[in-house]
Amino acid sequence: MADGRGGLELGDVEEVDAGPDDVVVAVRALSLNRGEVKAAKASPAGTRVGWDVAGDVIRAAAGGSGPQLGARVVGLSAGRGWAERVAIPVDVVAPLPDGLSYEDASTLPVAGLTALHALRIGGCAPGVRVLVTGAAGGVGRFAVQLAAHEGAVVTAVVGSPERGEGLAELGASTIAVGMPGDGRFDVVLESVGGDSLARAVGLLAPDGTIVSFGNSAEAETTFNARDLYRIGGASIYGLILFHELARSGGAADLGRLCHEVAGGRLRTEIDLVLPWERAAEAVDALMARHVRGKAVLTVG
Repeated sequence: MADGRGGLELGDVEEVDAGPDDVVVAVRALSLNRGEVKAAKASPAGTRVGWDVAGDVIRAAAGGSGPQLGARVVGLSAGRGWAERVAIPVDVVAPLPDGLSYEDASTLPVAGLTALHALRIGGCAPGVRVLVTGAAGGVGRFAVQLAAHEGAVVTAVVGSPERGEGLAELGASTIAVGMPGDGRFDVVLESVGGDSLARAVGLLAPDGTIVSFGNSAEAETTFNARDLYRIGGASIYGLILFHELARSGGAADLGRLCHEVAGGRLRTEIDLVLPWERAAEAVDALMARHVRGKAVLTVG
């Protein structure tokens, strides 16, 4: 939970209150996302946070749907996942295939589903030219792989040569340190914001789409509207994962991602694993961009 001083601390909270369409999960692993960490740092003391969790169902949904008692699952908690037990709606929970670890599974809800939805919105297909900014991060690494699996030609944008290590093996055809100076792309997955988003407009092909889902630069974006509409058919789509899931749920997509990982077709790219008692170390490493891929905390 937030400690009210810009950090995190462990503490006792009330027992979970599950609705009829919730399963109660004993959490075994959780993964960190920059968005929830930023929210925690700005929250009052005692605020519970956390999205990505994996663990065991200790109470099935009273309505009878979803995974049953004892099932190993991964799910998405709306801001209360960093806990020993959490209630999760059945439409954002998926069972784990045999052999898939809690740690690997915990990386999938926010990062994996964001990448999947962004590519779906952009219209990924064989031969489509895809540009991924922030490609060294959790969403970026999943996006590079998923786009390459669809036959897209992927350009991965990173902040330094070191951040780009391993992306070619994940399917990136080109690795660019900083935004390319030229080229035309059908789909741009943009999570940096600021000047990066403005420059992305100038790289769009006719009928191309920018899917904007982050602002890690924490900067305003300015561009000439003429640069956008003169492309012809170009668009910018603002993606918030929880809004997308409210319309379509996420259980089926989570299940798909789990099977992709279990089958060796998708790599989770975990760079750091620590017990949750050392959450502050993981948070500091993540926010300082010392983590390439995902950081995971184990519970219990």
